[in-house]
Amino acid sequence: MKRALCILSISALMLSACSGGIIPNGGVASPSTPQPASADRPAKPIPSTAEPALPAAAQPGDGTTAATLGVVRGPEIGSLKVDARKSKLAMDSFRASCPGLVRRSDNSGLTQGADWAPACDAVKTWTGDAISFFAAYMDAVQVGDGKAFATGYYEPEILGCRTRQPGCEVPIYKRPADLIDVDLGLFSDDLKGKNIRGKVTGSKLVQYDDRAAIENGSLVGRGLEIAYANDVVDFFFLQIQGSGRLRLPDGGVMRIGYETQNGRGYTGIGRLMKDRGLITDGSMQGIVTYLRSNPDEGRKIMQENKSFVFFRELTGAGPLGAMGYPVVGEASAAVDVKFIPLGAPLWLSMDRAEPNGIWIAQDTGGAIKGANRVDTFWGAGDRARGIAGGMAARGSALLFLPKAAVARLGL
Repeated sequence: MKRALCILSISALMLSACSGGIIPNGGVASPSTPQPASADRPAKPIPSTAEPALPAAAQPGDGTTAATLGVVRGPEIGSLKVDARKSKLAMDSFRASCPGLVRRSDNSGLTQGADWAPACDAVKTWTGDAISFFAAYMDAVQVGDGKAFATGYYEPEILGCRTRQPGCEVPIYKRPADLIDVDLGLFSDDLKGKNIRGKVTGSKLVQYDDRAAIENGSLVGRGLEIAYANDVVDFFFLQIQGSGRLRLPDGGVMRIGYETQNGRGYTGIGRLMKDRGLITDGSMQGIVTYLRSNPDEGRKIMQENKSFVFFRELTGAGPLGAMGYPVVGEASAAVDVKFIPLGAPLWLSMDRAEPNGIWIAQDTGGAIKGANRVDTFWGAGDRARGIAGGMAARGSALLFLPKAAVARLGL
């Protein structure tokens, strides 16, 4: 998705950039269940006490990957506090990720595809509880100092239509044919892992059209519209989430997912507006209120975020994460693949209870950078929006790795 998706806690998202994912699922793994949230009443945080991180690992290298930042052995997985229902969701998501997990190159430097084969073979027919499965085939490690920061994302639903009509005129575009992805590593070993996007003008590769140019009509007449949104502000936030649902005039739903992005940098308008004294707290509610109360100025502010997302219609299961598999509410998370292998389980113990427990790294996001940085996915609807919008939790994180990988690391 955001990845393909972009996504964070909504207020944090506005301050930085987004991540990706999306599909509804179940309640909160916590001592008590919060009252349903709405756009005007975010879910009330459930307090929790985060377990302290282990002593920091030694740093044998430059710290740009988990392997060079250093890892230490964590506690036994069976001793960790987990919610059985949420852990089952995580095990199911791990099972779904296995085909990609065993063949992926791990940019963190911690695992090899074959390391995951025993767990992936076993999970196909596993009938016991989830925590026993993870404990049987994996060990917990801590990356760096283990200090974690978690935000949240969700699948928004806005009003839209398949064909343009009065009151539904904000175009939703598919990927333009002239948008080119360039792997710079093909040109220089020093640029391996770096990519840019642009278009060819004459004999030069130049930046692709920014948000302002696109919203002012640079793509009109090319047949790229897959649908239309009723409201430019609603669509702006759906772009930040990277995926979402359009509620159609006939009551039906059209699901759209991230296809690509124009290659321009992301600007968080919340921080921009707060620095200018236009809002006081940077909350989503405050941002939206200002944008709607000042439509002309609001449009200019949104266009200062030059990033623009292109979509495709989703007709299969759930929004897709960076691995190409559906992301699942309360089970999937976006991570930085230099520190957490895509498909790997991780465990959070935070200062609020909702994100605590086991998650599967199935997505990535433009603002999800660094060790132990996690963006948790909460599904769709008002409750998911309320939890994700208020999520900014701190605590500690552990990564679950195959026993063969842990042995090879000498832990």
